[in-house]
Amino acid sequence: MAASTNAKTTMPLAKALNESLRKALESDPKVLIMGEDVGKLGGVFRITDGLQKDFGEDRVIDTPLAESGIIGTAIGLALRGYRPVAEIQFDGFVFPAYDQIVTQLAKMHARALGKVKLPVVIRIPYGGGIGAVEHHSESPEALFAHVAGLKCVSPSNASDAYWMLQQAIESDDPVIFFEPKRRYWDKGEVDTEAIPGPLHKAVVAREGTDLTLVAYGPMVKTCLEAAAAAEEEGKSLEVVDLRSISPVDFDTVQASVERTGRLVVVHEAPVFFGSGAEIAARITERCFYHLEAPVLRVGGFHAPYPPARLEEEYLPNLDRVLEAVDRALAY
Repeated sequence: MAASTNAKTTMPLAKALNESLRKALESDPKVLIMGEDVGKLGGVFRITDGLQKDFGEDRVIDTPLAESGIIGTAIGLALRGYRPVAEIQFDGFVFPAYDQIVTQLAKMHARALGKVKLPVVIRIPYGGGIGAVEHHSESPEALFAHVAGLKCVSPSNASDAYWMLQQAIESDDPVIFFEPKRRYWDKGEVDTEAIPGPLHKAVVAREGTDLTLVAYGPMVKTCLEAAAAAEEEGKSLEVVDLRSISPVDFDTVQASVERTGRLVVVHEAPVFFGSGAEIAARITERCFYHLEAPVLRVGGFHAPYPPARLEEEYLPNLDRVLEAVDRALAY
């Protein structure tokens, strides 16, 4: 991302999303925001705070508690030329709308032979780390990445949150925008006049020579912490922030693995049939003669999300990432 001016400010990821939505509403009168408690309350995480007050109830819409209705209405609005941004209040609440998303939203463009576009963004706060109960801490990204016709992205920092959300809203394709809720309050520098890179391009967040860590969303920070800890032991880890879960920028991952010879993929979602499996398989095919060890995966367990007291044991942490690094380097 190339900065153009000194229009830089430090803000939490949540504030960056709020500013991004504000910019989108100002730039295009066809942009609408809709969801449960997004208006007067400003959202349970305050991502939409102040937007209804400034743009009115016709553009920032408090909806009934009915996810299938929210998405169905968003589809109808998109067919009439609007660009709705629908919020699903918590990750586990999306499933009543799953039918609308996969059978209508994802398929309409192909069904209409390209004549119909559905520029719908679905914002989903996802992942754990906030001590919430089941259905409030899920990581369902692989379910949506598997569906042809949907794009899935997840920012890991405030700058990406600001720019990627605007790019998603500008896209003519439906985008599932996964927001790492436990990173909402992490601060970062945002240049509001920068020239953003492509929405689906991965970036090297930290350079290294011995092993590549690939992550997205909430686990990028954990991987950067792991790389810093490993450096104290003389190990050089490269961290790739995937940013986009569908499509995946395999070229950037491949280039990194060809340099380092080893790969560990990290995500909060369960390892079993997770997005890391596709990355591991694809990179094994592409980099077979460069790999010095099997591609390893670190993630959640194949079990329902646990109560808050067990959450710390469930979520991938620094030690589990470093343990996988040690296993890979031992080959």
